[in-house]
Amino acid sequence: MLFGKKGQSKKGQSKKDFDRENKRPVLKCSICNGEQVAGFKDIHTGKFEEVMLIRNERDLEAFRELYGIEGAEIAKEY
Repeated sequence: MLFGKKGQSKKGQSKKDFDRENKRPVLKCSICNGEQVAGFKDIHTGKFEEVMLIRNERDLEAFRELYGIEGAEIAKEY
């Protein structure tokens, strides 16, 4: 799921939670085209779960607010 679900609105979304003991927030970044995808990486298996495409700072802030993540918590992976 790279671009999100069809018809899903960002406005009015309630806060969501994630398994903080087994997953960590990650930004997967492409070195070729600069595309960024926010999601969660399982610390045991290394499997990445995509949540949303990050096109600008506003999208990143929306991801942080949606999951209650502080800015320093998100790691970047290339």
